[in-house]
Amino acid sequence: MVDITAALVKQLRDATNVSMMECKRALQETEGDLDKATTLLREKGMAVAAKRAAKAANQGIIAATSADEGKTLAMAEVNCETDFVARNSDFKAFVEQVAEAALGTDDALCEVMHDTLIEKIASIGENIKIRRNTRYTLQGTGKVASYIHMGGKVGVLIEVACGKDETVTSPIFDELVRDLTLHIAATAPACLTSDEVPEEDVAAESAIFAKQVEGKPENIIEQIVKGKIRKYFSEICLVEQGFVKEPKVSITELLDEKGKELGDELKIKRFVRYQLGQ
Repeated sequence: MVDITAALVKQLRDATNVSMMECKRALQETEGDLDKATTLLREKGMAVAAKRAAKAANQGIIAATSADEGKTLAMAEVNCETDFVARNSDFKAFVEQVAEAALGTDDALCEVMHDTLIEKIASIGENIKIRRNTRYTLQGTGKVASYIHMGGKVGVLIEVACGKDETVTSPIFDELVRDLTLHIAATAPACLTSDEVPEEDVAAESAIFAKQVEGKPENIIEQIVKGKIRKYFSEICLVEQGFVKEPKVSITELLDEKGKELGDELKIKRFVRYQLGQ
C-alpha cells in the first residue's frame, strides 16, 4: 500500500478545500494519485469546481506603460526572491525599464534583456526573473487600456472595439473600458468566449458532472449536465460572467446596454490578466 503522507493530504486539501479526513480517504482509494483523488472528490460533490490557484511563491511587481498616445500598451512581470527587494527603488526602476522595453517587442524579454538582467542580479544580489510580457497595439477603432491592482500584484490589458470615432472620446465608453479592466482583475476569467474553452476541458467537466448525478434517467442526466456546463462557462468566460458591479447583468448584456446608449456596436477583442507568481 502507498504511504499517504501528511504533506500529500495537505496538498489535496489546499487544492480542493475538502476536509483532511476525506482527502486522506480519497488518496487511499486512488493509491496516492493526486489528480485522480481530486477527480474522485469532485465526483462525490465534495470538491470545488476547480482547483484553488496555488498561492504565489514569487515576489515582484507587474507594471504597465503606454506609447503612441495610448494606442500601444505593454505589461510585464518581474519576479524576485523577497518582498524586501520588491519594495526596493532600484528594483522598481528596473521593472519600469522592462515594461518600457516591452513596448518595442513581442519577443520574450527574458531573452532580449538577458545581459541587462544578469547585471541587475549582480547589483541587487538576489535572483531576478523577467517572467512574461505582453504588448497590445490598437487594431481599428476602439481603445486599449491597462489596470494595475494591489500595488503590482495583478495586471490587466484589454482592447475594446467600437464602430464610430466619436465613441472613442465618450466618457461612457471610457468608463466602460475601465470597468471591464476592474472586472477582469477581480474575476480572473480564463477566456473570452466559450468557443475558446478546449474541447477536452468541456468533456472532462461533463464527465464529472454526469458522475455526480449517476443513477438518474439518461435524459435527466443530459439536461443536468448541459445546465452545469452553462454555469461552468458563466464562471470562466468573460462575456458570460455577471458584471461585478451588477452580477445579474452579464458582460455581453453590459456591452449591449452601453452600445445602445452610444448608438454603436461594442466588442471586447482580447484581454490578458497577470497575477504575480501564477
